[in-house]
Amino acid sequence: MSEGARPVIRWNLRQVMAENGMFQTSDLVEPLREQGVEMSRQMVHRIVTKAPQRINVDLLAALCDILDCTPNDLLELRHEQVRQAPAVGDTGPGIGDLRPIRARVRRPGDR
Repeated sequence: MSEGARPVIRWNLRQVMAENGMFQTSDLVEPLREQGVEMSRQMVHRIVTKAPQRINVDLLAALCDILDCTPNDLLELRHEQVRQAPAVGDTGPGIGDLRPIRARVRRPGDR
């Protein structure tokens, strides 16, 4: 692994579904049920459209069986470059010479 790169997992479920002629998230609801995995349409939509933070191995096994693939097809390890965030006060692209003006809080009747 090169310096400045961090490992990330890429979730390829949508691509693998498309390769198997499944283009709607609801296409997985019944096949998952047949595999013994009960999930609401909303949860199926979520696992298809967003990378899960954690995944149940029963769900992973069912997806692999339904899509005739391996976990490596669904989960891809990649290394992405880490971008350094600019330091506070760092001059760089910004708003030029404009600076915020300190606010003064006055009570009613004060001048």
